[in-house]
Amino acid sequence: MDRQHGTWRGAVRAWLARIDLHGGRLAAFQLQHPDRVRRVVFVCLGNICRSAYAQRVAERLGMHAVSIGLSTTTGAPSPESALRAAERGGEDLSAHRATDIRDFDIQPGDLLVAMEVRHAQELQNRLIARHDIQIALLGLWCDPPTPHLHDPYTLSDAYFDQCFARVRQAVYGLHRTLARSGA
Repeated sequence: MDRQHGTWRGAVRAWLARIDLHGGRLAAFQLQHPDRVRRVVFVCLGNICRSAYAQRVAERLGMHAVSIGLSTTTGAPSPESALRAAERGGEDLSAHRATDIRDFDIQPGDLLVAMEVRHAQELQNRLIARHDIQIALLGLWCDPPTPHLHDPYTLSDAYFDQCFARVRQAVYGLHRTLARSGA
């Protein structure tokens, strides 16, 4: 439990998200037009762990990427636990500073990539009038697809490592998808 899902809540959310995925209820959060992507925007709640790490991995792959949080304090650094986990995963988050969505300019061609179904739904609700962006779930590029990437903040090192491994695998998968489309 601890290593795979972080908490019971994480396990339940992962289970429900898989049911939604297999029932076709997450189709709106699958990338529809990879050729239209100009920038990848990784999104989580605090922008200090998952989305920050995804951004760093994507930048190392040469992707035009940024990250934001749905409810954070702009300028907040990543916690020590995230810094250590990122280092174990081959990345450095020491210079990362969080950006709240309210302090961020969403641009045409942005692909907003959420870590959890509820994040994607919130983005959809906030950006309902925007037809020049796309919203997707990062975990759909995992093998097997994992639509819920539970927040590792305050959880064990073992779960941080598992979460960051899933994030890394998904970013690599997203990179391959975008490269095939010429984006």
